Parts: sequence; structure tokens; C-alpha cells
Amino acid sequence: MKNLVILGGGYGGLKVLTGLINANLPDDVQIVLVDKNPYHSYKTEFHTIVAGTAADTDVRTAYPTNDRVHYEFGTVRKINLDTNEIYFSDKSKVLTYDYLVLSLGCEDAYHGIEGAEKYTESLQSFSRARKAGAAVGNLKAYGKVSIVGAGLSGIEVAAEIRESRPDLNIRLLDRGGSVLKAFDPKIQAYVADWFVKNDVEVLHHSVVEYVEKDGVCNNGICYVNDVTVWTAGVQPHAIVRALPFEKDRFNKVVTNEFYQVPNNEHIYVIGDNVSSTYSPSGQLAGLQGEQVATILTDVVNGRTPKKPKEIKLRGTLGSLGKSDGFGSMFQQSLTGLVPRLTKSGILWLQKRH
Repeated sequence: MKNLVILGGGYGGLKVLTGLINANLPDDVQIVLVDKNPYHSYKTEFHTIVAGTAADTDVRTAYPTNDRVHYEFGTVRKINLDTNEIYFSDKSKVLTYDYLVLSLGCEDAYHGIEGAEKYTESLQSFSRARKAGAAVGNLKAYGKVSIVGAGLSGIEVAAEIRESRPDLNIRLLDRGGSVLKAFDPKIQAYVADWFVKNDVEVLHHSVVEYVEKDGVCNNGICYVNDVTVWTAGVQPHAIVRALPFEKDRFNKVVTNEFYQVPNNEHIYVIGDNVSSTYSPSGQLAGLQGEQVATILTDVVNGRTPKKPKEIKLRGTLGSLGKSDGFGSMFQQSLTGLVPRLTKSGILWLQKRH
């Protein structure tokens, strides 16, 4: 049997898996999906776990069952490119591959800031989001929460916590002069106004110098707080960063047009770990996963794959609690209830497919 191994069952890995399940593959090809959790989780909804507004079961779903698919649940430690072997933290476990898809997702980037990794909560894995949720949920009345980073994740975390805990003091540290600087000024103004109306303090032009157990030092002023949530940038997974492949300036793997690693064309890279003109997102990873599934179907059947079409993103949606939101769809800026309902509808569809 030939092992076609998918490392990571996030948005990209799941699309590769479902695409291959529905394809006509040779009988000697076995699909193996590797993930540390025995379920697929919706990372774009982790802010609800942090705020305590959703249960675990609301943001995860079971992987599909299929006779051709084998699941391996565990933490990957290392990939040996010479022997085509994957090593796990459980050293008794070794997995070999003939084809490998790297879809491991991303990790927080701490930018060398002292104390940031040790003293902040994260949204980059389900287990860490749950830990952050426990920290926020256990705060006493009028506790203080600081969120470092005012991109999409930081905005959604701040808004969701505010809706969940009206008593808490929430501070959002923004490196730029306006929240959501990648969005239309109309959206920036709408979100900024939402924070004013809902008593979320936003500190612009923030420069975090260090983080301590009980506070954040920003621009020479140390703010005492009970919980610090880090949403100030991401980087490729450590497993991928350690591989000796050509990388771009963001440490992402440079591939050919088929997502194959040059000189290692049996290895494919998608999502947060592959060099792209687009910013990382679940939508991008999913579309890349669909394309890789088609490419792999041709490759394992001995056919020359067709060049994938240029990816076109549909837009980006964000939530401000349960009944308000913002986003851009088909080059149109939206605010209010419509983008929030649209985001909920997309999640509903994802769960059923």
C-alpha cells in the first residue's frame, strides 16, 4: 500500500481529505490523516470559546468515516525527509509516507517580546483557546483583560468577551492608528464606534515592550491586568519552519504552481505554511486544499495534473458579538446584522458538509 499522509486536519487538510474520499483512487492508495485531536475544529470561532459564549461541541465536528481513510491522532515531533518518516512525541509511533500534505496551520509570533509566550493566552489551538476561556471565565467581577493585536482575531475576541461579561474592563492594544487597517475605512470607523459605545478601551500606536504575569508594559506605561490574550501575529508551524526548504520572508515554504516542494515533489504545502500573495485564512487554506485534492488524484492515477486556476477569495467576515458584524463580500463593504448572519450561515453549512 502507498500512504498518502495529510498532516493537519484543519480547513485545508479537511478539504484535501474530503476531495480524495470522493475521487477515484487506485486500490493500493491509503489515505492517512494525522491530527492531535480526534475531531475537526472551526478555528474562526475560537473567540467564542475564549469568551464562553459557545460550547466545545458548537465549534467542532467529527471527521468523516471511510474505509479508505486511517486516522492517526497524536503530536508530530519531526519529519525525516531522507527516510520519508514522521516521528511522534510518542516515540514508539512512526509513520511512513509516499505522498505528504503539510497543512499544519500556524503558531503565534511573539516578535521576541519578553514574557509574551509565557504570560499570554492564545487562540492558535483548541486546547489553548479552552485554557484562555477558563482564564477569562474565572475572572471575578470587574477583572481586567488586555488583548494585544487589533486584527480580525483581536477584534472578535474583544467584542465577544464584552458581550459575555459586561462587568469586565477590556483593553485592546493596536499597533496602528486604526483597528482593522486592512479593511475599508467605513468598516474601520464602524468597529471603532462599536468599541466606544460598548466601553472597550482601544490604545492605538501601541508598542508592547514586555509582558508580565499581571500586566503589559506598553510605550513605557505598565497596565495591570488579570488576563492577557495574544492576537498579534502568526508564523508557520515549527515542524515546517525546521524543514530545509526554500522559504519566503515570512518563513513560508516556496512551492511550484502545484503546491509541490521543488526537488521534493511528493510533498505538498498549503494554508498558513505556503508562500502566497494572500494573507492566511481558513478560506484560503480550504480552497488550496480543494486544488491539491484534484492534483493528487491525477498524480496517484499516473496522469499529468492540470495547472490549478487562480484562487479568488469571496471576502472576509467578522463578528461583533452575536447580532452585529462587518466584512467585505464581492468587493462590497458590509456592516451590521447582515454580515453577522452570513457568517453564521457559512458556519452552519460547514458543519453539514
